[in-house]
Amino acid sequence: MRIGIPKEIKNREYRVGLTPSSVREFTSRGHEMYVETEAGSAIGLTNQDYQVAGATILDTAAAVFDAAEMIIKVKEPQASERAMLNDGHLLFAYLHLAPDRPQTEELIESGACCIAYETVTDRHGRLPLLAPMSEVAGRLSIQAGASCLEKAKGGGGILLGGVPGVAPGKVTIIGGGAVGLNAAQMAVGLGADVRILDRDLDVLRRLDQMFDSRIQTIFSTADTIEMNVLDSDLVVGGVLIPGAAAPKLVTREHIRQMRPGSVVVDVAIDQGGCFETSRPTTHDDPIYIVDEVVHYCVANMPGAVARTSTFSLNNATLSFALSLANKGARQAMLDDVHLLNGLNVHQGMLTCREVAEALDIEFTEPLQALSNH
Repeated sequence: MRIGIPKEIKNREYRVGLTPSSVREFTSRGHEMYVETEAGSAIGLTNQDYQVAGATILDTAAAVFDAAEMIIKVKEPQASERAMLNDGHLLFAYLHLAPDRPQTEELIESGACCIAYETVTDRHGRLPLLAPMSEVAGRLSIQAGASCLEKAKGGGGILLGGVPGVAPGKVTIIGGGAVGLNAAQMAVGLGADVRILDRDLDVLRRLDQMFDSRIQTIFSTADTIEMNVLDSDLVVGGVLIPGAAAPKLVTREHIRQMRPGSVVVDVAIDQGGCFETSRPTTHDDPIYIVDEVVHYCVANMPGAVARTSTFSLNNATLSFALSLANKGARQAMLDDVHLLNGLNVHQGMLTCREVAEALDIEFTEPLQALSNH
């Protein structure tokens, strides 16, 4: 198969779809690899590294899209990239379609086969291609939140770990999945007063045992969310419904009642965010203030640590990408229901139920879509 790796063009996005090491895995199996020039240079992966791995370097994204059957990216295709997709393309990337009607409609119109990292599953019902970036984003959420609590950023001037004689900052984490676990690890490491809310008692029990009572685990209800949000210096939103828009768990009224200088970090912003006051921001302009509460809602948080993120993501995506290349998309998905669960758009049909419900677009069962074409 002919596989293309374009350079990411989203704001401050320095990750790359495949590392040279991953490219070598493809070329050793006879696949043709096309990489846009300088695609990985910002994180120390040179054109020469890719050439040594067997790739051909092309000067433009258009040349990569023209040469390739399969496009492997990190972030969702931007408008200029969507315009280059056609019904001969297989796209493998994060898509996050539920809050993004323009992207969804344009991918449907392109006729391409689009598989979303964030809805691929594993035999345990987990999301193995979302987990690595959730781990990174969870850890970054505490770094970002701690920075935003500084007075110069609009925060209340609070040191999360406190000092002898002064109480530590209070951190509330909504959601006990990969984001919440990793956020808690960082917050506990800084010495903060940490609470995690979740609706799954098994998750809360596991977290309680893991942290040996160094955090508070709280069953999530409207009451407990309100109580803990209003008493926090930093709130991290990490709730995920696979493929669907994130639920709005923290209301505008909650934000209004928080202490001035408090901080909220919305890790769910890729799926629309779980705070009513959230809107996507960029690494160039990461924060804004609503009712004296600092909001950090960067839609590609792991891009801030692009080298770590790229290698972590490749560790997870490589086996699935190789399966798609070796077998072809249709056969690979027929052979692996977990890869089939990643199919969001196929030749003019929307094949992710959660996205269809969020955007009120006609839904086609993935197997039906594959059988039709």
